[in-house]
Amino acid sequence: MIDYFKYAVDAEGICTLTIDQPDSTTNVMDQNFIDSFRAALERAIADQAVTGIILTSAKASFVAGADLKSLEATLTTKQDAKTLFDQCWGFSSLLRWMETAGKPIVAALNGPALGGGFEIALACHQRIVADVRSMVVGLPEVGVGLLPGAGGTQRTLRLLGVAKTLPLLLQGSQLKAEAALQAGWIHAVVPAEQLLAEAKNWLLAAPEALQPWDRKGFRVPGGSSPQQPDLAQLFMGTAAALQASTFHNLPAPLAITSCLYEGMQLPIDKALRVECKYFVKLNLDPVAGNMVRTVFINKTQADKLVRRPAGIETRKHVKIGVLGAGLMGAGVAFGAAQSGIEVVLIDRDQAAADKGKAYSETRLRRDIERGRSTPEKMEAILARIHPTTDYAQLKDVSLVVEAVFEDRGVKAEVFAQAEAMMPADAVLASNTSALPITGLAQSTQRPQNMVGLHFFSPVERMPLVEVIRGKQTSDTALAHALDFVGQLRKTPILVNDSRGFFTSRFIGAFINEGVTMVKEGIEPALIENAAKMSGYPVGTLSVSDEVGLDLAYKGAVQAQADLGPEHKAGSSVEIITTLVVDHGRHGRKNGKGFYDYAADGSKRLWPGLSSIWPLLPKARQPDVGEVQKRLIYAQLVDAARCMAEGVLTDPADGDIGGCFGVGFPIYLGGPFAMMDTVGIAQVVAECDRLAQTWDKERFAVPQLLRDMAAQGKTFYGPNRILAPALQVAL
Repeated sequence: MIDYFKYAVDAEGICTLTIDQPDSTTNVMDQNFIDSFRAALERAIADQAVTGIILTSAKASFVAGADLKSLEATLTTKQDAKTLFDQCWGFSSLLRWMETAGKPIVAALNGPALGGGFEIALACHQRIVADVRSMVVGLPEVGVGLLPGAGGTQRTLRLLGVAKTLPLLLQGSQLKAEAALQAGWIHAVVPAEQLLAEAKNWLLAAPEALQPWDRKGFRVPGGSSPQQPDLAQLFMGTAAALQASTFHNLPAPLAITSCLYEGMQLPIDKALRVECKYFVKLNLDPVAGNMVRTVFINKTQADKLVRRPAGIETRKHVKIGVLGAGLMGAGVAFGAAQSGIEVVLIDRDQAAADKGKAYSETRLRRDIERGRSTPEKMEAILARIHPTTDYAQLKDVSLVVEAVFEDRGVKAEVFAQAEAMMPADAVLASNTSALPITGLAQSTQRPQNMVGLHFFSPVERMPLVEVIRGKQTSDTALAHALDFVGQLRKTPILVNDSRGFFTSRFIGAFINEGVTMVKEGIEPALIENAAKMSGYPVGTLSVSDEVGLDLAYKGAVQAQADLGPEHKAGSSVEIITTLVVDHGRHGRKNGKGFYDYAADGSKRLWPGLSSIWPLLPKARQPDVGEVQKRLIYAQLVDAARCMAEGVLTDPADGDIGGCFGVGFPIYLGGPFAMMDTVGIAQVVAECDRLAQTWDKERFAVPQLLRDMAAQGKTFYGPNRILAPALQVAL
């Protein structure tokens, strides 16, 4: 066993157990952690010289959570319910023994304590936290399709009552120190340098080693009977709200609610076993496995720049340039300045450049009004943004992001002006959402320095950046571009060059299928509701309006010009052309698209749609399940094609990009996780059925999927396929 705990007893009988995982910057929960924890506790409880125990950490955080390698191994190994229950109960019962063993224990939290780490703290008799900026506590398991499995639900319930516990657990809340203190989750907040002294003082006061729920006559705050009128109403309202918001696609929120409903009526020991029961149930559900893999494992690895070329020295960007001060350029400038980077923000005239900087000021003033920032911080950030028309100010930048119109000529013009001034080793990145990087690089002097950085709007809120490698992009340029994304604290995915890359064509498949249904006479409301019921944030037609029907039209015209008469436009282009050209409907931007938009922000589907494309009789309208399958499987087919063509070389990039970039239902884990869950052979069979029923081309699966089905291959796990050879699909 590798010992993760340092054991020390002072002259006054205070034992300090310091979590300090060897050869790691963080403490993570794996089997070594649990074994070490058990051994340290047993030693301290048995030691006659010990009168009280302090539990703390030598790292910057308390416990960072589960070990990624252990989690991934669990996902790829078939689990049985009994084994999972025994594992869950083994740790949960250890914490229960700890709090009833007769010696007072205080958790001295020097840094963030989340998930299992905070469950350990909840089992301590006192929780004192350091007043440090990074401090947060919480139980965020719902975010990966799980619930706390080591007493977190039941101890929080007994501390705070069901009315406060439900929102904390259903939202996966992570509270700052003062908020946690006010909520009653912790007992004290002290300066960091006084943390251990305060913990020791509490123990020296000879507190009783007894949790509130173990005292005679204890009752759950606010009532312990769900039949109590106010609690009955709370549970009914929660159930209705969950149905409305999740359509039962996410099992974790309902399991948490059930766990609290049952647990509040039971003694703590039985309630903890109920918690384990629901924890196991969620673990056996593919939703949790897919969410853990994509939201936690794959995203964490992407955030650590796992796709960065090896052997290249990390570059810290101190000063960058941004070409174009419109919505996207202003957003990139704002994000960079917030990250401490100087920004030269260039536009065609000074007024436009100043307007781009004003965007940051507006956002920052809003943060001040909400108590999230201060005037001093605002001034420091704004001082880093330098609006100008002078390209000579790019002379000492390390990277330039181009964010002008999707027009090859305009981009070539600003590239030339920038390259004439910027250092020879600086990266030139285009924020294009569709134009191939290799083609854009042909107009530059140093195509090896060209890379795509596709940001999503609004830049400051969207976590994803799609990094596109052109045919001539060097490893150095790619690595330095990824370094920039890392400095922005955003999640990068890496794709090879193609028209639309991955995310634009992936969301395009969703839009194309939904818009095509309008032409077929399917009820627009049915199309929209089917999308939302499937777990998409908004419907297909709403997305189209938000993106801009006029932009989609211009993109189609550009594609036809680039690819020539042999190019076959998507089935939705005819509908969009009719709306834009014949009816002047450009989307939300001019208040007219598939929806009509009122001045107060409300919207309704445009009645005129049925005049142009008559509705099918009700008897011939498809059921909602068929519409859902068409929307989802159109995207699965496109994702598989991206893999087959070498646009994607790792399914993790597709799953992260789909879920965090363009709203693919998070509970499915992304297109590749979903295909593994459904089964590749079943996906092929369903696509063949849809192709025969609706359209042979849109649902035609690549040979890659048929080969995988025949060979029993998957995208993840021990039978995963090897990535196709790297190629650039133009």
